[in-house]
Amino acid sequence: MTLVFDGPEQGPLFIFAHGAGAPLTSDFMQKVSKGLAEKGIRVARFNFNYMQQRVDTGSRRPPERAPHLIKQFLELIQSFDQPLVIGGKSMGGRMASLVAAESDPESIKNVKGVACLGYPFHPQGKPEKLRIEHLPHIVQPLAIIQGSRDKLGDYDDVVSYSLPSTIKWCWLKDGDHDFKPRVKSGLTHEQHIQSCIEYLAVYIKECLA
Repeated sequence: MTLVFDGPEQGPLFIFAHGAGAPLTSDFMQKVSKGLAEKGIRVARFNFNYMQQRVDTGSRRPPERAPHLIKQFLELIQSFDQPLVIGGKSMGGRMASLVAAESDPESIKNVKGVACLGYPFHPQGKPEKLRIEHLPHIVQPLAIIQGSRDKLGDYDDVVSYSLPSTIKWCWLKDGDHDFKPRVKSGLTHEQHIQSCIEYLAVYIKECLA
């Protein structure tokens, strides 16, 4: 598995998974990774196997099923012999949360926190198909950074889900699934990306203190 590192070698380690449709080199992944690196975080980005095949061949292969993605994520975690935080963008964050919820505790003993950036609470246009049943089973700290008008889980919907009170939240006002706000909000995409970076850096350092 190809790994791309940003940040100081001795910094707190964050394993960062991509979303369903864009690889580790996407603008979002690069901006967040480099921003965290500037805050002293060591970021390890990777492509799931299906995405690497896309990159290598130019195919439009869809994501593998969750058990395969979880297995790949878990194998990567186990290749590091140090405390770390896992997370990702959209699907990548969901897979990180499933790893934490469903794995044998001994196999993820180094995982000290989970971070989801734009959690896909449901598929677009299918708000009845919630992806939240495993979240109460996560024993590690869990942080979710979410745009307030994310079509995969906006503020009004998410607060109605009766999720665990232990979840830490960073709501980005008027942000969409990529944290982009509308012009009329008076906010910018860069501001929201920076807010995400600042919140995430503090969270990772707290988890690994």
